[in-house]
Amino acid sequence: MWGFITVMVDALIPRLKDVFELTYLQAGLVQFAWFTAYGVISIPGGRLIKKMGYKNGILVGLSLAALGCLIFYPAASTRLFGLFLLALFVVASGITVLQVAANPYISVLGSEEGASSRLNLAQAFNSLGTTIAPIISATYLLSDSVKTGAQQALMAPEVLEGYRAAEASAVQVPFVVIALAFLALAGVIAMVTLPRILEGNAGGGDTKSVLSDRRLLAGAAGIFVYVGAEVALGSYMVNYGLHLGVQEMIDSTPILHKMASLAASIKGQAVGGMDPKAQLGVLLTFYWGGAMIGRFIGAALMQRIRPGILLSVFAVIAAFLVVTSMMASGLTALLALLAVGLFNSIMFPTIFTLGIENLGDSKPQGSGVLCTAIVGGAFIPPAFGALVDVSGFSLALVLPVLCYFYIAGFGYVFGSKGSRMAA
Repeated sequence: MWGFITVMVDALIPRLKDVFELTYLQAGLVQFAWFTAYGVISIPGGRLIKKMGYKNGILVGLSLAALGCLIFYPAASTRLFGLFLLALFVVASGITVLQVAANPYISVLGSEEGASSRLNLAQAFNSLGTTIAPIISATYLLSDSVKTGAQQALMAPEVLEGYRAAEASAVQVPFVVIALAFLALAGVIAMVTLPRILEGNAGGGDTKSVLSDRRLLAGAAGIFVYVGAEVALGSYMVNYGLHLGVQEMIDSTPILHKMASLAASIKGQAVGGMDPKAQLGVLLTFYWGGAMIGRFIGAALMQRIRPGILLSVFAVIAAFLVVTSMMASGLTALLALLAVGLFNSIMFPTIFTLGIENLGDSKPQGSGVLCTAIVGGAFIPPAFGALVDVSGFSLALVLPVLCYFYIAGFGYVFGSKGSRMAA
């Protein structure tokens, strides 16, 4: 669920950019509102779970996420950008509590050596939502062209009212459905008896004590740059495709045309009737779907290869693909960037498990610290957008390249228990 809605947020960026006629930097505030929640809520969320138990914490997280989705309804009706940002923050706060609960639990279900493999496998199923989301978001959020303020000023009042009602509905319907799904899931969990490990104390120690672990701090920096790079690329992929003029090549590329046709058919449209943003939005399935496939592959490879080494290799390949996109043009440039998703796949779960490896009973507190670092998604995408505004996409892509180089270094240094740099 949280993978699905996170990608839905990516689709909101090109739509809100058009609705409110935003710069790339201003559009980046969408991700700022979303990921700031991780920085604000993660550590308090860890304390909440310690006091309430994991089951009650999960219920709080699901309820918050549902509430945030429902706030999209008045936000779309009133066309208030600030209300959209509030809705995003509330949803993300709920997702943060869920992340803080789930990740350390998975890591302690079995042996320490298999923690990275288990979390990669679990994240692979989460990625199923991120794979489906681009088609759904392209269908509902991006399928119609947004009229500029000048165009709306020329419309008759009754026509303008109908247009804005339809525009609001395009956002309201999917997020109300997601809210109901969160509430239904909360109802199921409330009636289920969770495994005993979830009901006990969330672990010993406190946040201050775990902050002395250098491995954890390096992992937090790794999570910061990884999330920032992944979100920056995913958030601006549609606009990058428009910049490259790729939408004109979709009809001549059979697999791309079929995917766009699938999204169009859901709403009874022809591909030609879709807004170019929707056609390109469908292609994000390759980016997020690659992450799902890569996590299954990664979970298997980690049975034979040390997680840290595999992390370094994947990060170097991701950096190479971004550089390739910078140097290429047209469809080649876009496909190279879409392929980065495959190599992003193992990064979060692997950095996460390496970061909390030495913490013992304090893993939940370490999880809170690492989840706080997800706030990288609040800062790097707006910085990326500002670079695009000033110098264009090619130079802006240097930023994720630097992020991937750091991840490669982290994997190399902290890739084994015996690392001399480990705390």
